[in-house]
Amino acid sequence: MARIPIHSLTNTELRKRARELLPRGHGFARRVHRRAMLEGRFEPERFGLGPEACAAWASNFSFDLPDIVAMKSDESEHGATSKMVLRLDDGLEAESVCIPMGRDRYTLCVSSQVGCKMGCAFCETGRMGLLRHLRTEEIIAQVLVAKHRLGWPIRNIVFMGMGEALDNADHVIQAIRVLNDEAGLAIGQERLTICTAGHVEGIRALDRQNFKRLNLSISLNAANDSLRSEIMPVNRRTNLAELQDALKGYRPRRNFALGVNYCLLPGINDTQEDARGVADLCGPLGRVLVNVIPYNPGTKPLTRAPEEAEVEQFIAWLRAEGLPVRERVTKGRSVMAACGQLGNPEARRKRAMRESSSSLVIPRGHADASGVESSSSLVIPPARPHP
Repeated sequence: MARIPIHSLTNTELRKRARELLPRGHGFARRVHRRAMLEGRFEPERFGLGPEACAAWASNFSFDLPDIVAMKSDESEHGATSKMVLRLDDGLEAESVCIPMGRDRYTLCVSSQVGCKMGCAFCETGRMGLLRHLRTEEIIAQVLVAKHRLGWPIRNIVFMGMGEALDNADHVIQAIRVLNDEAGLAIGQERLTICTAGHVEGIRALDRQNFKRLNLSISLNAANDSLRSEIMPVNRRTNLAELQDALKGYRPRRNFALGVNYCLLPGINDTQEDARGVADLCGPLGRVLVNVIPYNPGTKPLTRAPEEAEVEQFIAWLRAEGLPVRERVTKGRSVMAACGQLGNPEARRKRAMRESSSSLVIPRGHADASGVESSSSLVIPPARPHP
């Protein structure tokens, strides 16, 4: 039987499994779990257990954290934005970013997949295609490595790294439970944010979990189906009307405010008409906060980064429509750690060379089993001159 990763379980779940699997020593499960989560160590022998009990723990449970294979930092007036690259047990890599938020507070941006099948044209991860989902323990490991190996003072966690979080809903939902576990990491739901490109089934699955204080944000980026389908192929499967309907039904608490992320692409989605479209779509959704994110060019840029005057103009148009708006300050662009820049598209080629017959490798430009296509098939409209 495969060993069970401790960090894939809540404290209560570990205690239950320990009672089922261990002939002795299971009474220390609560303390074993807390030490693993709060100190990053799996040491049942430290609790005075005998050799037989320790051997039983080691044969039934594991606590393996991935190695850090690369670290990059971008210093700015806001502090250092740092990216870590973790090597997983199959040789693939996942990236996480520590983002300074001011007043000595930091947010960790975690990945939920290696690659992504959403194929968004402006996203580096989308160019990889989906290599695989991350398991619950691999999601939690990003937090544990950040806290215990690097000493990062993490306050908030956002699922905005590599991958579409709600395409991996089962593992992400369990990760939320583990992060939120009061007997473990005890990270409040209000400090956790799930970001989705518009995975309607995942939004509804999340709604059924009854997470009252969990934050949700949608990556919108275009408010008409024609443009959104070109830059975000997920829109071909679920159009804006269907997405809007799902979001109207997601109201976990009375004062919930939906995050609406809008990546500003000069010459593509930056007109006053685009701003009016955002307002029309947000109108029936209750409280929202629009985050305008200046585009961060990757290795194959879709367009240039917007100038600050262009960002300010678009924000002004949104505010004129009555929307609350803030600009997402660009952090980490120089080390490919900014929004939309995570991932290594070469990972797909390297994996294909190792496992040419693997069914996990989805050729670029072809639909996978979900029907979502890669962005290599997109025809991007010519850039429009900015007024």
